[in-house]
Amino acid sequence: MKTIMKHLSIDQFRVFGLAGIAAAALAWVAGPVMAQGNGLAMLGTLARGEWTIKHRDGSPDRKICLRSGQELIQLQHRETGCNQFVVEDGVSRVTVQYTCPGNGYGRTSIRRETAALVQLETQGIHAGLPFQFLAEARRTGTC
Repeated sequence: MKTIMKHLSIDQFRVFGLAGIAAAALAWVAGPVMAQGNGLAMLGTLARGEWTIKHRDGSPDRKICLRSGQELIQLQHRETGCNQFVVEDGVSRVTVQYTCPGNGYGRTSIRRETAALVQLETQGIHAGLPFQFLAEARRTGTC
């Protein structure tokens, strides 16, 4: 919103008002994302099988079975019924923001290095408590 306000004159701000500026900001930010559709093709290029997630903070490793790549989006919120919003859908990086009614929300970025190696960043609120972690996920076998 600050970026948009930098480009408006005082007269334009008076004409549009704060509500108009907020609507313009939302359209500016959400417009390209809405046009993408469901997307997330990069996740489909990841190798299927068992993946090991190594947390950078030294937390214990976690193993998951990757079937579609979508499993990497909601690592903290394993339940179904969460609403997802694609923020970035690139060839080597995706970012998804999601909300799980009654159990919080999260935002996950996945950067593909190879079909068997990705970097993860995720943060949000789960069960009323904040979480944030950086991790590397690597295919380690079959499941």
